[in-house]
Amino acid sequence: MATKVSITRLNIQYAHRFLGFEGEAQYLHGHTGTLTIEVEGEVDESNGFVYPCNSIKRIAWDYLKDFDHALILQENDPLLPEVLKVYEEQGIRNGAPSNTMTGLPIDNELAKAYPECRLVVVKKVATCENLIELFYSLLKDKLNIRKLTFTSGDNAASVTYK
Repeated sequence: MATKVSITRLNIQYAHRFLGFEGEAQYLHGHTGTLTIEVEGEVDESNGFVYPCNSIKRIAWDYLKDFDHALILQENDPLLPEVLKVYEEQGIRNGAPSNTMTGLPIDNELAKAYPECRLVVVKKVATCENLIELFYSLLKDKLNIRKLTFTSGDNAASVTYK
């Protein structure tokens, strides 16, 4: 029997900048990003799915929540300590009552999330290509990922894993 693929998409709103980049992207700006996840496998005859799309979304969203309405900065960005200082002064560094969307902990070789203050600190520039690498590192042990595509504004990147 041929291998099949289930495909689902998730949207995240985020702000970032490209540290050291010459051009408009060096400034703090926001995007709507769309992560497309393709999960490979055999069709389950009992339900007709390779993997139910709602289950893919639930598993991925457990981590992607930390990126939604978040600021993504590189660990060496001089804005980072200033943002944390302002958050501390405003009393929101450790969370605010309105911040109810926190995802699972993220702390690996590519990023550390601070969901209590809607901040993700990354090791590499937050390009589509590097964000795919990060998303894959978070989801590879949870889903049989065949392909990830991340679109942000007019930019996109895609990686096939199998």
